[in-house]
Amino acid sequence: MNCSIKARRRMSMKLIKMEKVKDGKYLKNYELTYRNKAGKEKTYEIVSRKELSGIEDIGQKVSGLSIAAVNGDKLLLLREFRMGVNKIVYNLCAGMLEEGESLEQCIRRELYEETGLQVKRIIDILPASYAAVAISDTKTSIVFVEAEGEFEDHTSDNEWIEAGFYTKEEVRELLKTAEFSSRAQIIAYFFARGVL
Repeated sequence: MNCSIKARRRMSMKLIKMEKVKDGKYLKNYELTYRNKAGKEKTYEIVSRKELSGIEDIGQKVSGLSIAAVNGDKLLLLREFRMGVNKIVYNLCAGMLEEGESLEQCIRRELYEETGLQVKRIIDILPASYAAVAISDTKTSIVFVEAEGEFEDHTSDNEWIEAGFYTKEEVRELLKTAEFSSRAQIIAYFFARGVL
């Protein structure tokens, strides 16, 4: 291998410019211009839930959370209509942080709004991770809770959610035939295998 090929492979991707191209109600669209490992410019499009004031802001702000909730030996899953895919999928309870809200307050609010349930105990909160690295810098935490109470609908007119608790056997069957969000599918898989 000659030296110039080795040098190009060592070169990292370098972000050289960011430009906002659309400011939507919920999402902001940006074009990122990179210098690729071959030294050429590559423009890449992303969306963000947050206003990015500069390159240093990309992927820095936590937007929300996803909740993996259990009640005894059952897993909470939502059958939820998602406009982005125009169909009902199995999903986790999830939501965005409101201004001034702590992560713990958001957990309790989102669980109640989407299911009517209460948090019995917060088991664990994972550090925030990227929700959709191919298209967005959205960063969310996965939280594990024990939930209790009765199901009630407190959703807005723009949401359709049917919440339920599922046994390991029921989850195993759903994994064979139902469509999931990727985060819910991963949680369901490990729950069905007895890891959660």
